[in-house]
Amino acid sequence: MEAAPVEAAQALHRDALVVDAHADTVLDIINGRPLGRRSRRGHVDLPRLRDGGVKVQVFAHYIQGEYKPDRALPRFLELLDAFLTEVDANASHITVVKTVAQLEEAVSQGKIAAVLAIEGGEALAGRLAVLRIFHRLGVRLIGLTWNERNDLADGVGESGTGGGLSRLGVAVVQEMNRLGMVVDVSHLSDAGFWHVMEVSSRPVVASHSNCRALCNHPRNLSDEQIKALARNGGVMGMNFYPPFVDEDPRQATIDRIVDHMEHIVQLVGPDHVGLGSDFDGIDSTPIDLEDVSKLPRLTEAMVRRGFSDADIRKILGENFLRVFRQVWGG
Repeated sequence: MEAAPVEAAQALHRDALVVDAHADTVLDIINGRPLGRRSRRGHVDLPRLRDGGVKVQVFAHYIQGEYKPDRALPRFLELLDAFLTEVDANASHITVVKTVAQLEEAVSQGKIAAVLAIEGGEALAGRLAVLRIFHRLGVRLIGLTWNERNDLADGVGESGTGGGLSRLGVAVVQEMNRLGMVVDVSHLSDAGFWHVMEVSSRPVVASHSNCRALCNHPRNLSDEQIKALARNGGVMGMNFYPPFVDEDPRQATIDRIVDHMEHIVQLVGPDHVGLGSDFDGIDSTPIDLEDVSKLPRLTEAMVRRGFSDADIRKILGENFLRVFRQVWGG
């Protein structure tokens, strides 16, 4: 790419609303890596988010296996406390948002808008009252499962059972719809995915999943699932984990990620694809995308591929913003 097109792509990236729908940075924070200082460890911190042009970051609070199920709720509270402590320490640079209006205000002030998410419904401790408290605390997105089964649904690792949502899982999806919380189907079994599509009255997301047609991994979505997600008005975020990008992880490149984007656009149009890096939850990254600071290279690759500026803006963040507006309200 010539210098002028590179500069134009970088300018487009800087001007766009860049939303990353999934990062596991909270685990690093609770293990002692500060959010506010540039680090050589991991993938995400405030200086590197700035370098990468990210304006909205969804911070997943992942409940590790050793805490499930009995200690999942107190573990989530420990994770949340660690994260909010870091946010308070860096209040001039980042703020937690609960509404689209707060998100837009944060961006206008030059702050990173942090969205609270949970990865693993075990944190609910089987109680809708806990879900409602989480909403009051600011949680706005929940992944119902990780890979294993819980009391809401079967994860992708349990797909052989053919199980969808439990009765509690149905109630949780319905209550999340009522409250204005985004349901995340990444990590759900295929049966669970289809059950959510039947139950949810609002758009849902697959925050960090790619295309199974291009990389045949159970964590990716089939073409039929992508079409259903689009009919629902939802969005899927491109995951940067090499085994989800290419069946030969050594061939996982930025251009290969764009292949997944292009496949979705050709299948259902440009309104249903976004970014869901999985940074700080993965142990390897695509070539030339070593951390969040390298994200402008992805926009350069989309420009090279011939994506329009309008479609690039949608993919970088406007699609997820639309879902947030539809589900959260103003």
